[in-house]
Amino acid sequence: MNSSAIKRLLVAGILGLALIGPTGGARATLIISAAVGSAPTGANYVNFDSLPLGNSGGVSSGLGVSFTSGDGATVAGALANKYAAPYLSNSNGALFGDSNNGPDTTDYLSTGIGSITLTFSTGQKYLGLLWGSVDDYNSLSFYDGATLVGSVTGTDVWPSANGNQGVNGTFYANINSDVAFDSVVASSTNYAFEFDNVAYDSHDPGKVPEPSTLALLCAGLLGFAALGRMNRSSHLSL
Repeated sequence: MNSSAIKRLLVAGILGLALIGPTGGARATLIISAAVGSAPTGANYVNFDSLPLGNSGGVSSGLGVSFTSGDGATVAGALANKYAAPYLSNSNGALFGDSNNGPDTTDYLSTGIGSITLTFSTGQKYLGLLWGSVDDYNSLSFYDGATLVGSVTGTDVWPSANGNQGVNGTFYANINSDVAFDSVVASSTNYAFEFDNVAYDSHDPGKVPEPSTLALLCAGLLGFAALGRMNRSSHLSL
């Protein structure tokens, strides 16, 4: 094989590695879109209505829920100085079976002063949630096993993050990650972090890999395979 052909194979292989990216222990890039909108279509939807009230947790539509610290619980309605229902608007609960507008009248999760762990059976790259009365002391931490891959605070969702309990303080937050996560910890250092209507997916529901990108990735992998065969042939001819 001539030198120009070898160079082409090497370039294809390097391109393949660049598209695949680093593996293991990577820090995620989290892209956040927060508005009064809702989750994209085609994701998995969880409304927590199947969970019992209180802190026993359980599994809701395939999503594990556990109250891992503090006084969090599955709640309904509002309790002064403890929790307030997220605010639905523009029918952004329709995908979750609730087309009403106004304070959420269904069950939802509140961290209290503490944390809630959401556990997925497989790696995910998208999370959406109706985040009520956003505060700067609310946070989401994304994990791959025991490894923290990224985090989001209330101020990342809404710079003011002042705990407004009305329509202007609730956001539907769509969060995309370039590193898969299998659990998310919602936590708050003060009362409280309230959320409902979680959506999740193993990829960004708003994006499909472009054919040209897939072709380049395949070319890179094929380049490495061809280079390996060339090296074996070279050794055999010696």
